[in-house]
Amino acid sequence: MAPRTAEGRGGIPLRPGHSAEVSSATVATVERAADLLTYFVEADAPDLGVTEIAEGLGLSKAAVHRVLSSLRSSDLIELNEETHRYALGVGAMRLGLAYLRRIDIRRMAHPELVALSRLTGETATLSIRTGMSRAYVDQVTPAREVIMSVGLGESFPLHAGGSSKAFLAFLPHEEIEDYLTSGPLEALTSATVVDPVALREELDAIRARGWARSNGERKGGAASVAAPVLNHLGAPIAAVSVCGPSERFLEEFEECRVALLDVTARLSLRLGWQSDAASAASRRVV
Repeated sequence: MAPRTAEGRGGIPLRPGHSAEVSSATVATVERAADLLTYFVEADAPDLGVTEIAEGLGLSKAAVHRVLSSLRSSDLIELNEETHRYALGVGAMRLGLAYLRRIDIRRMAHPELVALSRLTGETATLSIRTGMSRAYVDQVTPAREVIMSVGLGESFPLHAGGSSKAFLAFLPHEEIEDYLTSGPLEALTSATVVDPVALREELDAIRARGWARSNGERKGGAASVAAPVLNHLGAPIAAVSVCGPSERFLEEFEECRVALLDVTARLSLRLGWQSDAASAASRRVV
């Protein structure tokens, strides 16, 4: 029996090796398109010219034109006919929105909590905001005799504890003021900061450095460091904390802080938040 001959479109026989060549060319084209879209995402300018793109990616202008034309057909890129410059199109926005819609922050964060707890030897938690309070929705505890454990689903005010202040400090100024002036702040322990003036100063410091700490403010004998998970707009949608018994935790604080900020930086990046300045600021010890 004669060997079967590979066929292309219309039943035209393909020469030996042609299928592999087509596949290789297709992969290269897809990689160029991905590189080009990423270049637009990371660019400082809202639009780019062909020469800028070609020089930035190390491609010929002809190659850039071909990829741009293909992306325009899917509305991923749009052309300003007057300036002859290109920008991300509505198709790119739809892709981003589709990604954001399917995000489950608890599912996304859980493996990070597992790794964080193992690395620090303390309890790692995830909180979400519920109006003017926040609640723990996940925790991973370490394999040691004395640990801290939190109550999942229990709500706490936004001024009490590390995770709470990590939320409050990153809210818009108007929301912070509404919260601080809405009435007397509840003291959960003798260490809870309830003076609005002192709390404003602390929130400013938290926002500047990117993390919050607590020592007995939510629960006596417990200490923590917490940081927000920011979305693509820089808004806090979750807070991650590392917590443990106060006496032990104070000795481990710096190690826990660094490990925590690695986690929240990765989660925030996955949610679209990109700010080198914020990342650098979050690592300052004050």
